[in-house]
Amino acid sequence: MFRKMLKSKLHRLRITNADLNYQGSITIDAELLERADIRSYEFVDVWNVSNGARFETYAIPGERGKREVCVNGAAARLVNRGDIIIVASHRYLTEEDAGDLTPTIVFVDENNHPLSEAPWAKNTAASNGPR
Repeated sequence: MFRKMLKSKLHRLRITNADLNYQGSITIDAELLERADIRSYEFVDVWNVSNGARFETYAIPGERGKREVCVNGAAARLVNRGDIIIVASHRYLTEEDAGDLTPTIVFVDENNHPLSEAPWAKNTAASNGPR
């Protein structure tokens, strides 16, 4: 049996654009994709924190350093500029391997620049996330 496990996520990206006329996908700064170990055309889940919408699409690299996050195609109707989203990638693991997984989580600031640690790590004794 295989389990679908979280491989990585880009946490709290801010939408910079939405292009209804492009052929699907989500364009994300190439550096951010690399940090999250998400490859070109890899399927990802997108969770819109701002409005609750959830959808699946595939990732394509944007210009490195531009910090672009653009939802393309029909899914562009599910986001607005400035919305906060989470992008998650997955992998399928055997029961034995699933217990050893530590997902990669990339935190970003309000301008989609990667942070060195979770924003709440400075404010809590244990940095296991917000409560």
